[in-house]
Amino acid sequence: MKALKHYFYVALKGFGMGAANVVPGVSGGTIALLTGIYSDIVGSLNALTEKKTYSSLFKGRFKEFWQSINGNFLLALLLGVLVSIFSLAKLMTYVLAYYPVLTWAFFFGLILCSSALMFRDIKGWKGTDAIFLVLGLGLGVALCLLSPTQTTDALWFIFICGALAICTMILPGVSGSFVLLILGKYDYIMNAVSTLNVPVLLVMAAGCIVGILAFAKLLHFLLAKWEKQTMIVLLGFVLGSLIKVWPWYDMQAVSSAQVLRTGSAAVLDYQILPAVLCCLAGAALVFVIDRLGKGSAKKS
Repeated sequence: MKALKHYFYVALKGFGMGAANVVPGVSGGTIALLTGIYSDIVGSLNALTEKKTYSSLFKGRFKEFWQSINGNFLLALLLGVLVSIFSLAKLMTYVLAYYPVLTWAFFFGLILCSSALMFRDIKGWKGTDAIFLVLGLGLGVALCLLSPTQTTDALWFIFICGALAICTMILPGVSGSFVLLILGKYDYIMNAVSTLNVPVLLVMAAGCIVGILAFAKLLHFLLAKWEKQTMIVLLGFVLGSLIKVWPWYDMQAVSSAQVLRTGSAAVLDYQILPAVLCCLAGAALVFVIDRLGKGSAKKS
């Protein structure tokens, strides 16, 4: 009974990670850190890349294999993530179609506040760290300006999107949905999830599996050897990428949404005051999550 309760809480944390990766703001990795399961995730993923892990599987020692990858933990976590993604996808598809300004304003507040907390958590800033910050900032701006608004829907590109987006599950600071946003595939994937587009979802899942196994060791190595520098580059990347989340970045989407809501866009409503309030709400949500995380850490 105690074990069942434990894995129920793991599933709830997975739900939070999935929600974070559906919303382009707080990353799944950040939620994992705040809820105290980050090291378990990294350890389990690292075990999945070890040869000795699969030697026990091929020799028929299934129980040994399952224990070596912390299988019960991963299964509970995955269930929580999947329930979250599939339950929130329809909502995200709707609000992006009808209320893009307010939605992106909320995301803008989420990301801006997350960046501020990342800046606070990086200790011992030095003059040379500015180089890494500028590097990340330039990378984020370049990706946003160079990446087209419309990208191909070809399955090979969906595979690449899955491989890149999944890596953020073990990178605090950047969400998988944020990566999809930069690649121009956020709306497309959310729609595929909400409509259960099986071919797209299978290719996306295959990309996620290949991506997490291919990059797990690299990301683990970077965070182990150069954690501070890696986090500073990520901070710069997130700040630079805020261009893509500016509520009025895509005026065509704003106009189309007004037509959906009112039937006319003759006089465009920029929704400035509601957007400001949504931005503040997004920032407040990140602040509350951070405070709750610190409170639970003190109790443990």
